[in-house]
Amino acid sequence: MSTTEYQVTGMSCGHCEISIRREVGQIPGVEGIEVSAATGRLLVSTGSEAPADDDAVIAAVDEAGYVAARV
Repeated sequence: MSTTEYQVTGMSCGHCEISIRREVGQIPGVEGIEVSAATGRLLVSTGSEAPADDDAVIAAVDEAGYVAARV
């Protein structure tokens, strides 16, 4: 399993977390998502040794209405 960390700006509540979780969860290969509005952190885990596709994660966060950058 591989986990990648992202910094997300614009989150302020649980609804923000749910929106991001919903969008990122649609990416093939993603098996785990931890997101915190309090810290602005997003952790994305895949079932393989390969990390999550950064472009896909960033696009999914953008679709939810927020901005992400890999840490």
